[in-house]
Amino acid sequence: MCGRYALALRPSQILRMLRDDNMPAYEAPDDPEDDIDENGASGGSRGSEYNSPRQSYNLPPGSYGVVYRADVPDWGAGPRSKRSGQTSEDTDADHEPPPSSDINIEKQSKEIDEQHTSTNKGDVRYKLQAMKWGLIPFWTKRNPGYGSMMKTINCRDDSLAQSGGMWGSMKARKRCIVVAQGFYEWLKKDGGREKLPHYVKRKDGKLMCFAGLWDVVQYENDEAKQYTYTIITTSSNKQLNFLHDRMPVILDNGSDKMRTWLDPKRHEWSKELQSLLVPYDGELEVYPVSKDVGKVGNNSPTFIIPIDSKENKSNIANFFAKSPAKKEAKKEEDDTKDNIIKTEQPEIQITEIGEFVVKDTKEQKEAKVKFEKTGEDEEKKAIPAGIKRKADEELTNQEPPRKFPSTVLNKGQTTNKKKESSPQKTSGRQKISATSNNSKSPAKSSKSSGTQKITKFFANSS
Repeated sequence: MCGRYALALRPSQILRMLRDDNMPAYEAPDDPEDDIDENGASGGSRGSEYNSPRQSYNLPPGSYGVVYRADVPDWGAGPRSKRSGQTSEDTDADHEPPPSSDINIEKQSKEIDEQHTSTNKGDVRYKLQAMKWGLIPFWTKRNPGYGSMMKTINCRDDSLAQSGGMWGSMKARKRCIVVAQGFYEWLKKDGGREKLPHYVKRKDGKLMCFAGLWDVVQYENDEAKQYTYTIITTSSNKQLNFLHDRMPVILDNGSDKMRTWLDPKRHEWSKELQSLLVPYDGELEVYPVSKDVGKVGNNSPTFIIPIDSKENKSNIANFFAKSPAKKEAKKEEDDTKDNIIKTEQPEIQITEIGEFVVKDTKEQKEAKVKFEKTGEDEEKKAIPAGIKRKADEELTNQEPPRKFPSTVLNKGQTTNKKKESSPQKTSGRQKISATSNNSKSPAKSSKSSGTQKITKFFANSS
């Protein structure tokens, strides 16, 4: 089954890519100019009045896609059969609405004859055309509901093998190619409770070409024609068996099989055409994508990016994957800072002098010498730095100087400060206290005999 696919390219881009794959087209829809919404989608959002293809990474049924087909009349390939001689295979051969005047009859007949003559000569021309996804047969008189349209978004290959039926005339006369970048399929888990979307595309990056059928309908009391299409499905290949048992029929771009499928000279169904509807044998790329693609209104380029890819910004694994790299970068940065700030520290050698320890460096190999004068001989004695000096004997026998309290020493100073103190500033405004309201608390009344402490009561009782 194929219920959602991606086609976010402009018609001019599609035309150029198909020409590179030897699929020329002389006609194509115009590129949309201003009809682009906030999600990046364009065209098709205005309904059937605006029949331009929609650019979307999440194209749902009912939207306008791009179809590649042979330029044949609205009744399809082959000669136009008479109404009296219609068969079950040619029920749509003459479904054109009656023209309003003789001039229109002549004009219509001339255009149809030119198209049919060019086809018979072998000068087949192909074109790109915007059509609505969800085939509506030509005999439909009123616009069907969404539920009816959903039944015809896909066509099974085994149903085409049977004669007659709904697809009888279309499979013989109205074959086409549906252009896409890739399609989505959902993997069911836990008995269908959880569905994980997967995106499928060609490994070589080329456009996907689905085999399809088309038709045109004109409702009663409506002059406008509406072109619609369906995608043919077949059994899944080995790559997609784990996802679903069905997949679209994919034809290689510009291949002989594609030319056979689109050939307007083959206007009768055959075993050769049926043999083309087989699982794709080329290489496909399949990977899980964001669950946001499940909602029809969503549209984002991230829908076709793998969920575990580094390019996917919504992947939380990328956030945690960056943390080790950040730690390594921070570590390297800290190491460089240490190398810049760190200076060479001189080596220290520890030597012992008596009971004291002196630290010598390479730059200072000789100990600093401190010269002091003694009170006896006034001679200079060399005393190594770091050694505790012994006190003089005279000083040890004397009493230490007497200490006086600071209040006695500063008594005279405080009296002067009091005299020189600045006068108090008076202001007319009364200060307001946050803790007092300048009122006395009410006097407590003397305790009466009935309000004595309970301890006193028990003391009297004892």
